[in-house]
Amino acid sequence: MEQLSLADWRRWQDSHLTGAFLCTRAAIPGLRTRRGSIVNMASTRALQSEPHCEAYAAAKGGLLAMTHALAISLGPEVRVNAICPGWIETGPWQKSSQRSTPEHRPIDREQHPAGRVGEPDDVAAAVAFLAGDEAGFITGQEFVIDGGMTRKMIYAD
Repeated sequence: MEQLSLADWRRWQDSHLTGAFLCTRAAIPGLRTRRGSIVNMASTRALQSEPHCEAYAAAKGGLLAMTHALAISLGPEVRVNAICPGWIETGPWQKSSQRSTPEHRPIDREQHPAGRVGEPDDVAAAVAFLAGDEAGFITGQEFVIDGGMTRKMIYAD
């Protein structure tokens, strides 16, 4: 924390929290008309941390607080929920110049009760459900999508 500059702190808050605020504010009229849904993208870092992630954790924690506050302010016309992804492997989904093939060790898979590291489709499925009509009674909630890893509370190096 002693090395974190105010400029870097602000960059984290602006890119994660202020960006979500601005998008939400602009979308509210249309969402109200359509009785739409907002799904904020937080992180398991809002709930638990590793060293030196204060700015990121604070921004993602702010998203969780904003989620439940918006659910109260915008309901019942607009539902608002948040996703907290854990370890999601994005290497194969990067643009071609940065694409990588992940090499997960057995312990990387074993520390997830689901037996594997997450993929973007795992998060996308949760977002699609929460945005859909089937989730019409769900608002103000946060959903951890991490293969059970935060329940196990063991992180291998």
